[in-house]
Amino acid sequence: MRQIRRKPKAEPTIALINIVFLMLIFFLVAGTLAPPLDGELNLVETGDLEGRPPPDALVIKPDGALAYRGDPVADAGAFVAQFAEDQRARLRIVPDRALEANRLVEVSRALRAAGVGAVVIVTERALP
Repeated sequence: MRQIRRKPKAEPTIALINIVFLMLIFFLVAGTLAPPLDGELNLVETGDLEGRPPPDALVIKPDGALAYRGDPVADAGAFVAQFAEDQRARLRIVPDRALEANRLVEVSRALRAAGVGAVVIVTERALP
């Protein structure tokens, strides 16, 4: 008599792969955070716009010198004193890209000490 060799049963890995794949698809579909934009919407292109500082902003040059509307400013405290109380609530500053961070912090602190309610730093936003 011959002995019949029985093959060991294979593990059901294909079924496990299918379940994992279906779970992946489910979470991709269910995990949408924001609804898609309207298909007929055309977004504004800003690539060709010329960048320039706002006219009512204090500009800090790369060497740390201050300017307001093209005129040099010697002292941040004296600069703030020329404004009315309601204009001191918020002041925008435009630092040069090459400006050292220490100088930016120094000017911001001087403006706050002179009575500015909020110092807003204007920057360029880079989009991919």
